[in-house]
Amino acid sequence: GMFEYLASPLPLGAAIKVAAPAAEPASAGEGDSIDRTAKLYIGGKQVRPDGNYAYPVLGRKGRLAGEAGLGNRKDIRDAVAAARGCKAWPDATAFNRSQVLYFLAENLSGRADEFAARIADLTGVSGRAARAEVDLSVERLFLYAGLADKFEGRAHQPPMRAVTLALHEPVGVVGVVAPDDAPLLGLVSLAAPLLAMGNTVVAVPSERHALVATDLYQVIEYSDFPAGALNIVTGRAAELCTVLARHDDVDGLWVVADAATCAKAEAESIGNLKRVWTSGGRTLDWQAAAAAGEAFLRRAVEVKNVWVPYGD
Repeated sequence: GMFEYLASPLPLGAAIKVAAPAAEPASAGEGDSIDRTAKLYIGGKQVRPDGNYAYPVLGRKGRLAGEAGLGNRKDIRDAVAAARGCKAWPDATAFNRSQVLYFLAENLSGRADEFAARIADLTGVSGRAARAEVDLSVERLFLYAGLADKFEGRAHQPPMRAVTLALHEPVGVVGVVAPDDAPLLGLVSLAAPLLAMGNTVVAVPSERHALVATDLYQVIEYSDFPAGALNIVTGRAAELCTVLARHDDVDGLWVVADAATCAKAEAESIGNLKRVWTSGGRTLDWQAAAAAGEAFLRRAVEVKNVWVPYGD
């Protein structure tokens, strides 16, 4: 209907700058930690990228924080296939989906200090700001867990002897391209409403701070998500966004990125007419109340009208 032509009152901010390619680290990692390359998360498993390449993820002052897998078109294809093959999530009752999201929120809360330290190390924000981002991410998960079985359809009375039932159904497989700012909160705020409504998700997390997302899938692994419900492919966000836009088996695409990436996502999706929702190249105030709720839930569903005629 006309809803697709309306603009949501999102808390938009300044324009997003094009991400610069990762530079060489100014210094090696410190401490006694072992260097590790985080894998991708596809089909409920940690898998190596198809090309066996990785890229450096830098922390504050250019220090090497770790390496993330450099996903490519084949990895996106595998992730989409896993998402499409996951029938347990869309077929689950809304109540059961809410319980899984509650469980994820509880498990993330249990590792809040660890995630706050990771965010502070990668982004350079204060420890208090990093902890606030983690706490709000947990709050968002609780919010959408509570709304999973409450954002329902409606019954309409048309000008005829009939009743029309407007049913909410999941869009299907939806791609998500998350922003660099608020690497945890941005990803959670985009993926959680889609999952709450029964969609399966292929997420491209923050390119610069990808290790936050790879830490998150360790929590997802023991939070009762069925394999393929949420897939995470790290790499060059602009390139992976184009692959998602062109993929004929992706039903929707949400993009929060620079203007060029958003415009290309819309242009490349013309051939398959998928539903694309972008920020228009601008940032979002993820801490604002308007960055959650009905505006996201409504775009996470399709409305199917069932006409039920009746006699005198």
